[in-house]
Amino acid sequence: MSERTPSPGPGLPRLAPRLPSAHKGDYGRALLIGGSRGMSGAIALAGKATLRGGAGLVTLAVPDVCLETVAGFEPCYMTTPLHSDGEGRIAATSLDQLVPLVERATCVACGPGLGRSPELVSFVDELYQTLQKPMVVDADALNALAARRDGVAAPGGERVLTPHLGEFRRLQEQAALESLTAEEAAAKLALRHRIVLVLKGSQTLITDGRRSVRNATGNPGMATAGSGDVLTGVIAALISQGLSAWDAAQLGVHVHGRAGDLAARQLGQISLIASDLLDYLAPALRESEET
Repeated sequence: MSERTPSPGPGLPRLAPRLPSAHKGDYGRALLIGGSRGMSGAIALAGKATLRGGAGLVTLAVPDVCLETVAGFEPCYMTTPLHSDGEGRIAATSLDQLVPLVERATCVACGPGLGRSPELVSFVDELYQTLQKPMVVDADALNALAARRDGVAAPGGERVLTPHLGEFRRLQEQAALESLTAEEAAAKLALRHRIVLVLKGSQTLITDGRRSVRNATGNPGMATAGSGDVLTGVIAALISQGLSAWDAAQLGVHVHGRAGDLAARQLGQISLIASDLLDYLAPALRESEET
């Protein structure tokens, strides 16, 4: 029996068709901030996913000590070096370097492979509160926000936060928070601070507090390192192409999960790794356009 392609449902957002006269500038400039010595792969996965998600131009801002490593993963994105600290992480002094990059960006994503340090807490906090561009926040950028009381308050613009349950518990400072209670808390937090929360897990919840939807795609094989980095890139790509934070989160989670389902059908769930998802983003996006 052939596998049935899941319907995205009548409410799933769509990207506008591309015009014959289009050029790369029409599909946004995505800026991804992250990486550190020993975690270069995370930001590279996110960057490649942003390309596969359709962003016209993708730049990865990474610590200078790992720029060549990150650049070596993919020739189609650009890389720019940031000041690093003694452990190979982004230094707080690099904020000034980001100013011209942020001015040109359509969407900014921060977190994959970032690492943790007191300086990075201040770094992420500054971006979160002052950046007026849409921003996707994941991984260690979430941990940086969690290090500040009410760290998600006062966002400077549209924000999509993509925590798994453990990261959300840290944001809420509630180590014993259960899944169902976390979903209620996610909706309240999103509404209070006018952000979009993607609570990752089985049937990932997407909520802005006023609206909440569950995702029907995905499988346990996606519970593997780097899968969330791919999702970050996909959502950033969709925002870069003109979707709102809410619409990009819905479509991005669906496509990411569908890519995982297509990969698992070919490779099995046990052997599935995050980089496999990149190979199936294209057919997953094509399905979303055709259904």
